[in-house]
Amino acid sequence: MTRAKALLRDHPIIPLLVLLALLVGLLEIMRPGIVGERWIANTVKFAIPLAMLAACQTLTMLTGGIDLSAAIVATISSFVMATLVPFYGAPAAIVLSLVPAVLIGLLNGVGVGLFRVHPLIITLGTGLIGTGCLQVYQSTVIATGSEVPEALAWLGTGRTWGFPNALVLFVPFAALILYAQRRTGFGRLLYAMGDNEGAARLAGVRGWQVHLALYAISGLIAGVAGLLYVGLIKAPSLSLAVPLMLPSVAAAVIGGTSIFGGRGGYAGTIVGALILTVLGTMLTLLQMPEGVRRILFGGIILGVAAIHLRLTDTR
Repeated sequence: MTRAKALLRDHPIIPLLVLLALLVGLLEIMRPGIVGERWIANTVKFAIPLAMLAACQTLTMLTGGIDLSAAIVATISSFVMATLVPFYGAPAAIVLSLVPAVLIGLLNGVGVGLFRVHPLIITLGTGLIGTGCLQVYQSTVIATGSEVPEALAWLGTGRTWGFPNALVLFVPFAALILYAQRRTGFGRLLYAMGDNEGAARLAGVRGWQVHLALYAISGLIAGVAGLLYVGLIKAPSLSLAVPLMLPSVAAAVIGGTSIFGGRGGYAGTIVGALILTVLGTMLTLLQMPEGVRRILFGGIILGVAAIHLRLTDTR
């Protein structure tokens, strides 16, 4: 057991990759021939928006926080963009749609960093406020229609040489996050704040600035994820990305990011998003009622997360 803990602590992505391979193998046994080029491309295509939203959770959880407004922010950006395209064109609509995402992120950062509100409370509150504002906004544009730009549809649904076009956005994004979390001063500050915020403050770290930047970045990431997701779904709605909220948290937790802060990384989160996407496919193939699917899906998430945290958590 000690060796297992050491292995998982030093190389947490190894058991995740093993679990992913086992799930894919089980899926192939359930439906022989399903695992092929098209299935892999579709799985990756649906996992990417989830992985991007899970990046919000990973980064905030490194400081001991969380961002429960991320899915709402993604929905707001996608809906605002789609309704502004007929008036201002795609480029301007995309830029304008990211403004509320950053504003909500800044509001979260102010609440956490300056007023010391718990991240769960402030992000839940801003998410509810955002939902209400979106409903009011929807009532003012209900007769104007909406449009998803062809560029986003190409990015969300298209494939080139068998690879999802979404990788054009996701690969640089993931590389930037992976580099920033370990190789930049800001990334090291996130780990320091999560490991011991008091000691970080005594060392001269201005925690409010870190939180302000962190949640603003989280809001921006959520907004971009929403734009990609609406390009995949091609149908903006008031609840577009809301079903991804809890899976985004689960992907980060399954990927090895500690809810207590100071430990984890985005590489495991990416694999966690793939695991959840494959699990969703398995439950669909079993043709289970929606209620049973939710119970099994939640139970598997809790079980995997509990086992992983039990083996790796040193607290």
